[in-house]
Amino acid sequence: MVASSEGLVTFAVVGGGWRSRFYLRVAQALPDRFCCVGMVVRDPQKGLSQERAFGVTTHRTLDALLAACSPTFVVTSVPWAANPGLVGELVDRGQWVLSETPPAPDLDGLRALWSHVGETGRVQVAEQYIYQPRHAARLEVARSGMLGTVTQAQVSAAHGYHGVSLVRHYLGIGYEDVAIRAREWSAPLVAGPGRDGPPTEERLGTSTQTLAWLDWGERFGVFDFTGDQYFSWVRSERVLLRGERGEVNNAEVRWLPRFDEPAMATLRRETAGAGGNLEGMYLKGFLLGPRWVRRNPLAPGRLADDEIAVGTVMLRMAEYVHGGGAPYPLAEACQDHYLSLLIAEAARTGEVVRSERQPWAA
Repeated sequence: MVASSEGLVTFAVVGGGWRSRFYLRVAQALPDRFCCVGMVVRDPQKGLSQERAFGVTTHRTLDALLAACSPTFVVTSVPWAANPGLVGELVDRGQWVLSETPPAPDLDGLRALWSHVGETGRVQVAEQYIYQPRHAARLEVARSGMLGTVTQAQVSAAHGYHGVSLVRHYLGIGYEDVAIRAREWSAPLVAGPGRDGPPTEERLGTSTQTLAWLDWGERFGVFDFTGDQYFSWVRSERVLLRGERGEVNNAEVRWLPRFDEPAMATLRRETAGAGGNLEGMYLKGFLLGPRWVRRNPLAPGRLADDEIAVGTVMLRMAEYVHGGGAPYPLAEACQDHYLSLLIAEAARTGEVVRSERQPWAA
């Protein structure tokens, strides 16, 4: 995988919030492959904090950033409402843009953004979940033909547009219309860790779960997410994929090489640095039996799975700028968020909600 014509991915970031640090940690872990050449952080104190933590140069305005550097692409990591205007301004200035999710907050915003920048091809979206190593390994199995045609995907791993993205990609769905049923309910849950760290005392909170059924006719998706899953110690990820020749149940794969020859194997996570291994501490990838189904493109960086996914999107974005394949098109990200909005509507109304063809689905 070639990062750019010079081999170094140079990028800038607009925004100094929690999510922006994922990009900076990738660059910090792999300085020979990534370089953040500048950031826009409007608050001087927040800017100073980023400079101290990551050794980056921060600016207070977009004008100052673009006058000081020429990144391969610009990451927008700002609040939902601010993102469409910023993406449009960057495209108008001739920049390549990697937008955080979602690209716009609502359907009107998605349509307006697409009308402004969709045909330029300059915008991709940092929808990273299909690049998280475990999901990427399952996707390799799903696309290999081992399971036959995947007709059912049950995904309890990510909220909203992220979960929709996984369901669509596991099923091989593009922009086909879908009928959606959904409901929400709440239940008590002992609070776990959050962005600020582990809990300091026991506290009983309320956990809200969303369950949706997405019916594409011959293919069927189940979206299931509890808002605490990202940090909770007692709410875990679940993925089930089924085709006519086999299934993936989390890490367990069962399939039929022949109608009378069942086979079973486990997606095994391989890491360096365990026991007496002295290669360092990093993810190597996933094996299915003796075969590698997914290697870590950011090895030997010492990174969490979501950081590996973010870094993979950035590698592919650099390739895209130089004529390679798209990491995650704006049209797909718009479809993901559109369907997540319909899930929320179906849960709120209790009615079956049906999607309609949108401008980006041409």
